[in-house]
Amino acid sequence: MTDRSGPGDHRTDPHVSAIVSEWRQLANLTYRLLGSLAEAEDAVQETYARWYAMSAQQQDAIASPRAWRATVAGRICLNVLGAARSRRETYVGEWIPEPLPERMEWITERPGGIAVDPADRVTLDESISMAFLVVLDSMTPAERVALILHDVFRYSFAEVAEIVGRTPAACRQLASSARRRIRTAQGPATPAPRRAAVVSDFKQAWEAKDIDALIGLLDPDATAIADSGGLAMAFMSPIEGGRQIARAWIELASRASAGTTILERTVNGQPGLVAQQDGVTVTVFAFDVAGDRIRHIWVVRNPEKLRRWTTG
Repeated sequence: MTDRSGPGDHRTDPHVSAIVSEWRQLANLTYRLLGSLAEAEDAVQETYARWYAMSAQQQDAIASPRAWRATVAGRICLNVLGAARSRRETYVGEWIPEPLPERMEWITERPGGIAVDPADRVTLDESISMAFLVVLDSMTPAERVALILHDVFRYSFAEVAEIVGRTPAACRQLASSARRRIRTAQGPATPAPRRAAVVSDFKQAWEAKDIDALIGLLDPDATAIADSGGLAMAFMSPIEGGRQIARAWIELASRASAGTTILERTVNGQPGLVAQQDGVTVTVFAFDVAGDRIRHIWVVRNPEKLRRWTTG
């Protein structure tokens, strides 16, 4: 029987749970490919629109509807990634992937996935960290798609080749190149409790306006990048150096208006902070912690990227 009803039609489709599960899995996939929740959901919507636009006979002729939809979603994302490069040229200021609230993540493994060498595997948790997404953004669209499909979602290189439009051998090389980029950007592994403690200490030092404590928590070569999209006040150029970042954060604390609250939250699966103004999230801070020091801070101020944080 062909699953012709929509993902939200709980009353008429006996297989709704399977459809919803696949919808979530495609959302997981497309978010990692695009770094934008809005674009990811648009890609999934377009995938299903194409599926339901076909006749029952056309659908029945497809051996694996799930594989067909994954292929279509991957190709849509490739097109979006290609177009995004030109759009970034007109974006105001720095561009940071859209931060992911904890409740938006759906962990759904790919049924029937092939075995992948653990050395070539990126876990679902790792693949949503801001640090990982930022490195992904430096890759070519083909590299990004090959890495995510194979290493994260365990598609075979033959399946990846079908989506990317290259040979399996070429896709293997794309994934290998992408892994080298990841390894170059990675710092020493830090246990999750330690990362949380460092971010918590940073919050306390920030609120206390303790510049020495902030400097001690920041790597001397740390960087801070803000994304406002020209729609909110933010520093336009990256801040480089732990001391410079500490001074900037002390200034932020001094300028904070009444009603501003800093809260510890999970951001893209990692310890982070959010700033709320009168209960509304206005800034999300993501951190990259290596050892006992913060290497990177990503500050998202663009209200269009904070909709999921403000609407609940």
